Amino acid sequence: MKKINVITLGCSKNTVDSEHLMAQLAAAGYEIAADSDRTDAKVVVINTCGFIGDAKQESIDMILRAAQAKQAGRIERLFVIGCLAERYADELRAELPEVDEFFGVRDWADIVRALGAEHRTELETDRWLTTPKHYAYLKISEGCNWHCGYCAIPLIRGAHVSVPMEQLVEEATKLAARGVRELIVIAQDTTYYGIDLYGRRRLAELLERLCRIEGIEWIRLHYAYPTGFPDEVIEVMAREPKICKYLDIPFQHISDAQLSAMHRRHTKAEAYELIRKLRTAIPDLALRTTLLVGYPGETEADFAELEQFVRDVRFDRLGVFAYSEEEGTYSARELHDDVPEEVKQQRVERIMALQNGISLENNLRRVGTTQRVIIDSRQGDYYVGRSQYDSPEVDQEILIPAATRRLMRGRFYDVRISSAADYDLYGEVVEPAARRTGTDKARK
Repeated sequence: MKKINVITLGCSKNTVDSEHLMAQLAAAGYEIAADSDRTDAKVVVINTCGFIGDAKQESIDMILRAAQAKQAGRIERLFVIGCLAERYADELRAELPEVDEFFGVRDWADIVRALGAEHRTELETDRWLTTPKHYAYLKISEGCNWHCGYCAIPLIRGAHVSVPMEQLVEEATKLAARGVRELIVIAQDTTYYGIDLYGRRRLAELLERLCRIEGIEWIRLHYAYPTGFPDEVIEVMAREPKICKYLDIPFQHISDAQLSAMHRRHTKAEAYELIRKLRTAIPDLALRTTLLVGYPGETEADFAELEQFVRDVRFDRLGVFAYSEEEGTYSARELHDDVPEEVKQQRVERIMALQNGISLENNLRRVGTTQRVIIDSRQGDYYVGRSQYDSPEVDQEILIPAATRRLMRGRFYDVRISSAADYDLYGEVVEPAARRTGTDKARK
């Protein structure tokens, strides 16, 4: 059997792309290895990221290692696909003759054919999962129409294109049949879903249909753009027990001057009002956000507003990045990168120091509560789990001593939280009252 090693870099959207590709290749008779450095596969495909400098460098380093392996005869064919190839194919071809072929982000049928297989449309909802078997990402659209000043995604991925709802439901149903219990709904902007296909936003309807799939127990929503956030999505999140009380909204900044410079298309007042509406409708909502500091023109006054925003909102989860120029974007073309690097890093550190304290206080409030937890793995002396308030890979974990009892990965347990750190909780499994009652009756 032919062997192929598919290496995926970058975000969860790339993960989904690779999983669709691997399903096509597996159906064509390939033996699949995913992100493996311990395989004798002679064919390697690298799915690259081209979003920010560090991610681009990681992709380039991986390509260079594979090119050296090809020169040494350890691999025979090398293909590079995805965002970096979409954006810099001509430059890469000139510099890396060892690569057999480059493909962009929408050339999936061509990639499959180049690997000697037939692209089969009936397999478009199939996946070769690389995540743990109990959760999977569901990408509901491609591209973005917002054109924020700093962002290269529209240049790489193009305009927003929704996946038809029937196709998504079919894909999710297949995932559930394979044991997936948690769906993580992703897109560059999930709230924009449906406008291009149906003339209006239909994320709420999609979520309701996903909730009806047997076997799916958690549905988690990522990457919701704040402008025009649909009220019906708030209503369905509050109403549907399967939808995790969790939302990832990348606010980026809060000062009106910076929001305008970033082309974010909403104001400070509108951001605060959206948060008020969300927390009024869903009081236990865990909010995750991403912030950008050091954008051209950011003053100390702008940054002070951002710090106050973090104090006011008390986000459950927060990431912060220092601005770096991305060629072709509005900010790279039209604005001067005038905030010194040392100031950018100081601002990153100030936000994270502030968030560390908030995170610890938020966690301490969970001590003594009982959380429904899904087990992801075992690491050393602990099982690693998550509540509905935590997304895999990016958020905190709940650590449960492994010595007391055996737990099953992908299963749900009630866990009483016993202690807390900045970004971790500790707890022990407890038997639900209903289960204890049933056991007692059986004994009688």
